[in-house]
Amino acid sequence: MTDILIENGRLRTSAGWSEGRFLAVKDGKISALGNSPAPEEIRASARQVLSAKGCVVLPGLTNAHTHLSQTFMRGLSGGRPLMRWLKELIWPLQAAMSLEELKLAAMLGLVENLRCGATDVVDHQKITKTTAFSEAVLSSAEEIGVRFTLARAWADKGVNAESSESIVSELEFLLDRCQGKDRLRISSGPLTPWRATAATLQNTHALAQQYSSGTHIHVSETTGEVTMMVEESGMRPVAWLASLGVLDQNTQIVHAVWVDSDEICLLKERDALVVHCPVSNAVLGSGSAPVQEMLEAGVRVQLGTDGPASNDNQDPFENMKMAVCTARLRSLDPTHLSPAAVLDMALAGKQLSVGKEADLIFVDLEHLRAAPVQDIDSALVLCCSGSDVKTVIAGGKILMQDKKILVLDEEALLKECQAAVSNMRKRAGLN
Repeated sequence: MTDILIENGRLRTSAGWSEGRFLAVKDGKISALGNSPAPEEIRASARQVLSAKGCVVLPGLTNAHTHLSQTFMRGLSGGRPLMRWLKELIWPLQAAMSLEELKLAAMLGLVENLRCGATDVVDHQKITKTTAFSEAVLSSAEEIGVRFTLARAWADKGVNAESSESIVSELEFLLDRCQGKDRLRISSGPLTPWRATAATLQNTHALAQQYSSGTHIHVSETTGEVTMMVEESGMRPVAWLASLGVLDQNTQIVHAVWVDSDEICLLKERDALVVHCPVSNAVLGSGSAPVQEMLEAGVRVQLGTDGPASNDNQDPFENMKMAVCTARLRSLDPTHLSPAAVLDMALAGKQLSVGKEADLIFVDLEHLRAAPVQDIDSALVLCCSGSDVKTVIAGGKILMQDKKILVLDEEALLKECQAAVSNMRKRAGLN
């Protein structure tokens, strides 16, 4: 029995784009694909048949770094550099956020990701007053149905520092909680090198690796952060992490705007992943990461929107276009970062093939901003937006069809969130 049969689509497989294809889904996996029409036995057994006419079908996009709580902090990034923005706005709002408000913010952020075609989301979860706050976000992800990683944020130095013992204890609890869950993962989420002690970084990284996970950390987002680390440790941030044994294939380095050539070599040698956040870096005036240099060195790179407080949305299509634009602006070379290369970054290397998870999106290309389509990669990266995502399937389940969210009442959620934000701002003293 086939659960879903998709027909008449342009599919992105390892062989590239091809038209007039079918794809079948069974038990949450891609069970068959080929040239249309689908074999009669597949069509006859299909519980549901979807037409992808006018659309491309590709794996769901990956948002490799966001802060879901910041859906309640949109529109606050203008006119402040990173540290002032954090101290004057973000930290007070985070301190004021209740458990119920975080749950709503997470639901809102996950639906936004879903609507924009991201079926795999990494949340650097900063609201960690009690374990219940992380549990609320995890339960939201389970309810929405996306593939989800919660990077439990922590700092054992500076403002609101936690003890190393409490950090390790809660991280272990969450890792145990999600062990064996196919669509939920936990990772250690130290905020930055300058807010983490060497010992806790090493202990949390080692613990996460025991669960086949790792460390997700902001690194070298601004020049000021690099200067602080050099003054304190005598080493640049990436080199310091490497010296501790916390830079390897299980390490995700977020931002990496101000890494030098030696650090790029270290990132390659240790097989660390870089998460590039071009829109956020531009909005905050942090700089433009040397993405082309990283790719040429063989560094693995994925894309993250960052939180809505600094982006101010979670549209991976806007993020892809900005990645192309900033790379070319940095180098003054129009050949840098092709649309195909940046799409691979947004897909985290995923391709459609039999046996793979059925995390799929249909993207409409029959609209005035993209037609006539001469190159599909360019149309997707340079012409489309999240609003062009038509249908989303995650784990073999249809979560959005013909642009209608099926997993909850979107209008009711928006009304509830608007009321909650007003109350939160009053408690934070920002009205």
